[in-house]
Amino acid sequence: MFAARRFTGLLRGAAVICRPAPRVSAPFCGGRRFPENSFPGVRLFCNEVSLPEHLSVALPALSPTMEMGTIVSWEVKEGGKVTEGDVLARIETDKAIMEWEAPESGFMAKILVPEGTKDIKLGSPVCVIVPESSDVAAFTSYSADAAAQPVSSPATSGAYTGDSAGVAAQVSLPEHLSVALPALSPTMEMGTIVSWEVKEGGKVTEGDVLARIETDKAIMEWEAPESGFMAKLLVPEGTKDIKLGSPVCVIVPESSDVAAFTSYSADAAAQPVSSPATSGAYTGDSAGVAAQVSLPEHLSVALPALSPTMEMGTIVSWEVKEGEQVTEGDVLARIETDKAIMEWEAPESGFMAKLLVPEGTKDIKLGSPVCVIVPESSDVAAFASYTADSAGAAAQPVSTPASTPTPSAPAQPAPTTPARSQSVAPAPASASGGRIFASPLARMTAAQTGVDLALLTGSGPNGRIRFADVTAAGPAATTAAAPSAGTIPLSNMRQVIARRLVESKQTIPHYYLSIEANVDNLMAARAELNSALEGQAKLSVNDFVIKAAALAMKKVPEVNSSWQDSFIRQYNNVDISVAVATPNGLITPIVFDAERKGLVAINQDVQQLAAKAKEGRLQPQEFMGGTFTISNLGMFGIKNFTAIINPPQACILAVGSTEKRLVPDEASPQGYRTAQIMTVTLSCDHRVVDGAVGAQWLAAFRKYLEQPTAMLL
Repeated sequence: MFAARRFTGLLRGAAVICRPAPRVSAPFCGGRRFPENSFPGVRLFCNEVSLPEHLSVALPALSPTMEMGTIVSWEVKEGGKVTEGDVLARIETDKAIMEWEAPESGFMAKILVPEGTKDIKLGSPVCVIVPESSDVAAFTSYSADAAAQPVSSPATSGAYTGDSAGVAAQVSLPEHLSVALPALSPTMEMGTIVSWEVKEGGKVTEGDVLARIETDKAIMEWEAPESGFMAKLLVPEGTKDIKLGSPVCVIVPESSDVAAFTSYSADAAAQPVSSPATSGAYTGDSAGVAAQVSLPEHLSVALPALSPTMEMGTIVSWEVKEGEQVTEGDVLARIETDKAIMEWEAPESGFMAKLLVPEGTKDIKLGSPVCVIVPESSDVAAFASYTADSAGAAAQPVSTPASTPTPSAPAQPAPTTPARSQSVAPAPASASGGRIFASPLARMTAAQTGVDLALLTGSGPNGRIRFADVTAAGPAATTAAAPSAGTIPLSNMRQVIARRLVESKQTIPHYYLSIEANVDNLMAARAELNSALEGQAKLSVNDFVIKAAALAMKKVPEVNSSWQDSFIRQYNNVDISVAVATPNGLITPIVFDAERKGLVAINQDVQQLAAKAKEGRLQPQEFMGGTFTISNLGMFGIKNFTAIINPPQACILAVGSTEKRLVPDEASPQGYRTAQIMTVTLSCDHRVVDGAVGAQWLAAFRKYLEQPTAMLL
């Protein structure tokens, strides 16, 4: 008999537990108003009448836009042991093939959905985990239909007495929904409540912003899973490291039920969380859908994450003026992210009441209110004096060019002059003839650091200056004037590039393989094809390089792989990332399915992508991903170089210039001839690609370069 279930609504990956409840004098849950298992990603942990305790695991959302998924492969067999965090399966989402980790430890009792099953809806049960291996046999004939059926609750069942993490019905409390912290990103394990957007007693509508949560990726808005009234905020603002599934607030269906939860606590909800020493109720305005007392209904729009790695953004330009009509999907602004300048579309229709952040503002944190939209044009005037502070942005200051200096441009230190200080003895270490007595090491160190030995008094014999005297002198003994220099503000893209390059060099075991290829035949074929195209297209050497690299990947597929910590992922398609230099830094747009495309198609893709990259108009799907990267500096006259691997890829090819050399030729009367030689260097991740494999790939690549007609086979 079941009195109630605990639900987590939108909590992708948080367990919903059903337990048997003892009989009491009167039933409680006969007419509860919260729907059962309404949201995707819910897992049911049930004690059904005929089955042992088990966890029926549902398909979670592995990306924010995922609605359905395909099980590419199961990584655990039935009966196998499962440890929390192990990879259960590889799931194809709307973005990529991703690893899905086990939510709990136990044993795999039943795989409900076989490999290859497509279009599985979120929340559909896909497997069953049990705590003991002896329980596995009980699920031999268990099916997905059985897992999807709700557990019935007899009319005589009593009040719920288990732990409360969803719809809890203790004997002394009205019907309520104890809402747990959800996973707002696939990798989120804990979160911090930055601010509550609803006060206790306030009305909540399904889809309203409940709170702003700092995840491992960004600050995100968390929407209400149900409509009702906010009875209790269990966790105060600022609480850090809240585990997923921990109850954080309570929603009740009627406003008259709020008073019953005045003394309700997180402990009563059976889930302790760490909170700051001081706590307080939320007093800020809503950064989402706000209906403040003194203002008309309005939408305070916060800066969203326009790429998965975006942490801050810069407003390059507003495309809508205050007072103008806005239609959902219209371009509100052009935002510079860590990757590119992207168009940001309006989330709602209405009228632009206020631009809270001016153009050019840099380093705006995600979740900061940037503008206000109202449903009626007559409401615009009410926001004439509305500010970012009114919208709750005071907790996250942003830099405004009109009022504050750019934080990324620190003031230059004043040029230092040769001056004495109290830390430097006034008596110079020189004889009457002006000779300075100092050790060789002291002289060398002084020359490197700009210290004037004439300003020092030595501590050695007869006042001889030693190394320790130079290092202890400090800036007061520096004679060299500070060089004339300026500062260059770092764009978001440049900062991310720097961080990723350092991470790549520090964590990936690089090694390098170089070869030279005779490209006489390639040059001849290029000239002949360009002549035949008659201005329709002009093929470049790089187009041939991309095609040759893609075909070599099919010959040696081990190179078309990436390191995934616990396994190596080998890709079936060859998506070539092409390094493009832009004013803001390097970006790598992708030529998808390069092995299947002709030279003209590759040429068109590269030209279009390069133009969009330099204009900052690349979309995330055009530069995120890729299985192999090519960086070509040959057009700049660079003979050869080594490139840094673009993780999680396993290799990057550095292409140098083509130069003419004399090579032996028995068929020539002179015994030699002039040949065009190209030098390329392959950087490999030794965890994925061994030296012999890299050499095999280069051999196949060189064959295609030297015999371009082989690309037709």
